[in-house]
Amino acid sequence: MSTLSSRAPGWLPKWLHGRAELGMVALLGAAGGLVLLDATRLDAPYSQADPLGPRALPIVVGTMLVVCAVALAVDVLRGGHGEAEEGEDVDLTSPTEWRVVLPLLAAFVANIVLIDRLGWVLSGAILFWGTSWALGSRRYLRDVAISLAMSLATFYGFYSGLGIHLPAGVLEGVL
Repeated sequence: MSTLSSRAPGWLPKWLHGRAELGMVALLGAAGGLVLLDATRLDAPYSQADPLGPRALPIVVGTMLVVCAVALAVDVLRGGHGEAEEGEDVDLTSPTEWRVVLPLLAAFVANIVLIDRLGWVLSGAILFWGTSWALGSRRYLRDVAISLAMSLATFYGFYSGLGIHLPAGVLEGVL
């Protein structure tokens, strides 16, 4: 018996012990069901130019998600389980490094809060700089320069390359 199944809560049925992959089955099935439900609610008139309409792709994707969920469930219930990668160098017994996770979370939350006020270039630079700082970089000036360059590049990449207008914020008229 594996250590995972010996630590499973007592309220779980015995056949569920050591089968955490069933959580992914539930997630895939729920996502597929939601996509299928949403696809059936699309209201699009029939068109001679596009006989399939906008429902076709979501129905295919939702069906594939449900099929994958069923196939994974059958595999897990027959005894299959996910294997850790051979090259995985993560120590699963060590605790979460909150000194890294919390600053990363703060950088993402700051980006969410500031993107409309400051615009993507500045809030993205804060996101990129905060991420590099949280992951241990201490070359502040270089990191600020790289962060500004990355946020400018993504701003113009989305604007020019994809035609998606990211908020300019306080730099409206300058960019």
